[in-house]
Amino acid sequence: MRYALFLGCNIPARLPEYETSAKFLLKELGVDFEEIEGFGCCGYPFKVIDLTTSLVLSAKNLTLAERENRHILSLCQCCYGTLKKAKKMLDEDPSLRNQINEFLKADGLNYRGTVEVKHLLHVLYKDLGPEMIREKVSNPLSDIKVATHYGCHSLRPSSIVELDDPSDPRLLEELINITGAQSLLVNKRLECCGAPLLGTNDEVALNFTREKIADALKNEAEYLCVACPYCKLQLENFQERLFGKKVLSTILITNLINMAFGLQKAH
Repeated sequence: MRYALFLGCNIPARLPEYETSAKFLLKELGVDFEEIEGFGCCGYPFKVIDLTTSLVLSAKNLTLAERENRHILSLCQCCYGTLKKAKKMLDEDPSLRNQINEFLKADGLNYRGTVEVKHLLHVLYKDLGPEMIREKVSNPLSDIKVATHYGCHSLRPSSIVELDDPSDPRLLEELINITGAQSLLVNKRLECCGAPLLGTNDEVALNFTREKIADALKNEAEYLCVACPYCKLQLENFQERLFGKKVLSTILITNLINMAFGLQKAH
């Protein structure tokens, strides 16, 4: 399958290690991917301000991928959820699709609905499969305890994102176990990291962050594994404010698998 790697806005600006580690991993697994010129904001920041603007931005990215005959591979869960929802809305409502296509005409584009939107976790576990990843493990991460954090947009709304069972997902834990590390089914693994509430209600936002980190520590986790840039930054950057010091290492799933592949030194 051919993919268009979608980085979004946050990863290049604030978390370039996610881009670098993902590219190392995808190349090692032989994935056919390209970055498409013209990709821009997914539309997520505009959803509550102007839905039409959000849909036009999403549709432009989807259409650019269509033009290259590549399915979108998103690293960011906010981008993933936004693009998936936009695709569903446009595919199911011809009138809305025609309206959005009127805006796209200025760029010579026309949305047809021929590409899929996939998150990195889907590509790793469902498109490539556990066995392909297991065959590449040369440096098993034995005796490392890893708590998981799924992130809201990977699971909800389940009728749109359809990544895994929203009430009892196991995809991320199984990927971690393939590396040789021990995944921990912590109580707070499905709850929000708090990032969406920053600027609206900081107290509630940081309570989410505090409780999630405390839950991982209670279960003796050495790492908290994530697959979303917003979640990574939230769970890492506020530890000193909440606990007085850094108390838990957060790690991207790409870095964890790269370590098991023996690629982390190269990265």
